[in-house]
Amino acid sequence: MLITLFNLLSQKVKNEDGQGMVEYALLIGLIAIAVIAVLALLGPAIAAKFQAIIDAL
Repeated sequence: MLITLFNLLSQKVKNEDGQGMVEYALLIGLIAIAVIAVLALLGPAIAAKFQAIIDAL
């Protein structure tokens, strides 16, 4: 999903001026920060669910 988004944005960046490239870079940075934050918050809960599944097996 992120690779597809990155490819789409990189195609747009190739056709834009320097200002557009900066805007896309900021957008990608914000998306990366959001993904990292979500994984940091949900990571322990997901690990606990997987551990419960492993214990049940």
